[in-house]
Amino acid sequence: ELHHKKTVFLFGWWIFSTVYYFLLPIGAAYTPGLFKIKIIGAINFGYLFALSQFFVSWALAIYYAHVANKDFDRLTRELVDELK
Repeated sequence: ELHHKKTVFLFGWWIFSTVYYFLLPIGAAYTPGLFKIKIIGAINFGYLFALSQFFVSWALAIYYAHVANKDFDRLTRELVDELK
């Protein structure tokens, strides 16, 4: 059960993060006009999207830590208790 839950959880977020990561170079290559749109002063959409990747990575790490502490650690304790 632990392995299945971790695999399903991580695979979904791996797909999301990979697609999100590759949107930057692919989007910049195929839709440069979108990435040149000025948002505030000299800051354009491309800069904001690139910076958002840091925040998304941190948010995913924090969310993983939360889920791991809540679910995966409990399942690991149950597994260890069964093996004793």
